[in-house]
Amino acid sequence: MIKNYIKIAWRSIFANKFYTGINILGLSAGLVVGIFLLLWIQDELSFDRFHDNERQIYKIGIEGGTGITKKIFENIIAPVGTFAKKEIPEVKDAVRILKIGDGPIKYKEKIFIEKSFAFVDPSYFSVFNFPLVQGNQKLPFPDNNSIIITATTAQRYFGNEDPIGKTVTIGVDELCVVSGVIADYPENSSLQLQVLLPLSRFNEQAYVKNKTTYDNKTYLSSMDMDWSSFSFETYLLLTPQANLTALTKKLQQIHERNKPEDTPVPYVAQPLSKIHLYHMDGSDGGIGAVHIFMGVALMIIAIASINYINLSTARSLNRAKEVGIRKIIGAGKKELFLQFIIETTLLFLFAVTIAITVVFIFLPSFNNFSGKQITLDLASINLWVYIFILLIGTLLLVSIYPALLLSTFDPIKVLKGNLGMKKSSSRKVLVVLQFTVSIVLITMTIVIGRQLEFIRDKNLGYEKSHIFAVPMGSKMGEHFDAIRNELIKSEGINDVIRLGRDMIHGGDATGDNDWEGKPAKSNLWFNITHSDQHTLDFFKIKLIEGRNFTGSLADSTHFILNETAVREMGLKNPIGTRLRIRTVPGTIIGVVKDFNYASVRQKIEPIVFKFNPKNSRQLYIKTNENKTVDAIGAMEKIWKQYYNDMPFTYNFLDESYQKLYTSEQKQGTIFNFFAVITILISCLGLLGLCTYTAQVKTKEIGIRKVLGATVFHIIQMLNREFFILVIIANVIAIPLALYFANDWLQGFAFRTNLPISIFLFSGILTLLITALTVSFQSIKAAIINPANSLRDE
Repeated sequence: MIKNYIKIAWRSIFANKFYTGINILGLSAGLVVGIFLLLWIQDELSFDRFHDNERQIYKIGIEGGTGITKKIFENIIAPVGTFAKKEIPEVKDAVRILKIGDGPIKYKEKIFIEKSFAFVDPSYFSVFNFPLVQGNQKLPFPDNNSIIITATTAQRYFGNEDPIGKTVTIGVDELCVVSGVIADYPENSSLQLQVLLPLSRFNEQAYVKNKTTYDNKTYLSSMDMDWSSFSFETYLLLTPQANLTALTKKLQQIHERNKPEDTPVPYVAQPLSKIHLYHMDGSDGGIGAVHIFMGVALMIIAIASINYINLSTARSLNRAKEVGIRKIIGAGKKELFLQFIIETTLLFLFAVTIAITVVFIFLPSFNNFSGKQITLDLASINLWVYIFILLIGTLLLVSIYPALLLSTFDPIKVLKGNLGMKKSSSRKVLVVLQFTVSIVLITMTIVIGRQLEFIRDKNLGYEKSHIFAVPMGSKMGEHFDAIRNELIKSEGINDVIRLGRDMIHGGDATGDNDWEGKPAKSNLWFNITHSDQHTLDFFKIKLIEGRNFTGSLADSTHFILNETAVREMGLKNPIGTRLRIRTVPGTIIGVVKDFNYASVRQKIEPIVFKFNPKNSRQLYIKTNENKTVDAIGAMEKIWKQYYNDMPFTYNFLDESYQKLYTSEQKQGTIFNFFAVITILISCLGLLGLCTYTAQVKTKEIGIRKVLGATVFHIIQMLNREFFILVIIANVIAIPLALYFANDWLQGFAFRTNLPISIFLFSGILTLLITALTVSFQSIKAAIINPANSLRDE
């Protein structure tokens, strides 16, 4: 029986090659997109879940700031980890991480620039599942001169030599001995650190030897005494029964007991598994994109399924007599239902085979496209569970309704020819749904592109074009004036300054401040920029009140603020107001117009320019247009005079700015792809329906032409229904697109507007695509000789 069903299904599929091709192509395209998005979503949701103690590891943050600066700080003070482990029973262990960015490492004559340096506690290797492939897991850092690197890094440095015991130089002259090699990090790990140093080394360098001061009087002999430096990522390993509310209260009590002037300082705890997709305040840190892509995947699968359902039900007349005859000779509903299910399953297997083949072939391209490193692990049970659910869900969607419809035909009516074109209303609804989704995706593509263009062209309030940055280091910093004078002589260089802040990625910040009239409960945080007297002119930052620094020693007690700082402080006449930033008392001498020194996703926060050239170790060089290569060459020549054994690196300011929006750029590209696939699938379905409609109305078209109808009138008759459906889809899609576009733009403090032209363009575009799709088949049907279509009458 089953063999007979398969044989009949096979014949039916190959007897209708055109419709079979449309169905297979549409389903394959939908499944390819669905599988790719499924892999992407699975990868995003899998971050940090490979740790054995994943459910018991929490990242600790602290609430701080008032007004516009109120937020949760993800880096906290060093003593919290130590005190929590000692005083809170439910804390089994603690890990502190101090990230220090990039830097050079030298081995013999080879020099490498590593981008992920960090100081860590030894417990880093016991709390997290980052195994040492070489070294002692229980004693990873035998002393403060130890260094641990990843397996790939070790291979680059030492080749096939044993790395353990090898001496390398970090920075300029700091010698370290390799004590361990850590396995390469999984791609789905939030922590990606290539070079690890013991946190005790930082403590020795910053506190024991250099005697960091707290209030210009008290010398701190340990970082565990420093309750002011918010620089450490802190993770706690808790007992299974730990209560998070009670834990954060205890952390707050510890802090307030040791530094009562900070009261109140609420603490928060974030599960390790949520770090990748959520901010510490619970807001969207990537989960929104997961939800969007999950919805898009389901919609594209639904659109592909709708095509099959529409064509199957539209062509029900062709199968009606077959069903009627088979019922008369004894076939029941169950047998007919099973027959059509097998037919759909067979066709679906073709589509699945094509889809999985395409996924395997284009997975590397998808990884480049999405920035992922996804692999198809055929031994992964989870992967096959996800794919099985996707395929079974799609199969049920495309098979059950057509099979039920065809198996329930009344044989008497069928054989009398009274079946008619039933269920056309449901097909119309499905076509409207298809194009509604297409219009929404097209609109979102335009909105994302428009926002990226807005970001690219936005006047940030400071000059960023033709400027590149070079880290100076201590040697160059000591000879800045001589370096500046030498660089200015180059034809390619217009100006040179030094700054204590990265203009794109930020820098130092503090809530330790005071001013005249400060409210008792105010905890305003300032972003600090160490600078000299040339900074405002160099970046063309507009001074709207007061004066600039002059370069005199008196400027060491002078501050320049932005408009937001003045507003948040509640100052009406800021010039001359006394202000203390940390341990430095001084006076406000100027106010600059607000400028976007961070991502346009966030509001402009208070910033203070502090005259402190000695702490300004970032060199900024403004080049003359078309002379950039000369400027870079002049800077490299000077670099080699000071650091001949280290590679010269630099970053252009405008390129660094654009990199802030890499995720948005990828979203825009992905939405472009989705929109094209959705339109393609929808048009395939439309082409199939139009072709079938033309076939059904062949004799009607012939009669109309005999009676005098023109080709234009015939085309108009065949196309009218489809145009009406697309217009209805536009009416439904516009408010939906407006809602989704507004929701996406809410993630930006500064955003583009949404003119009606965006929605009109999407609507007109879909109408044009519809016209091109259906007119091809309509013209073909309209120009047929009526004698051929009426020959059988």
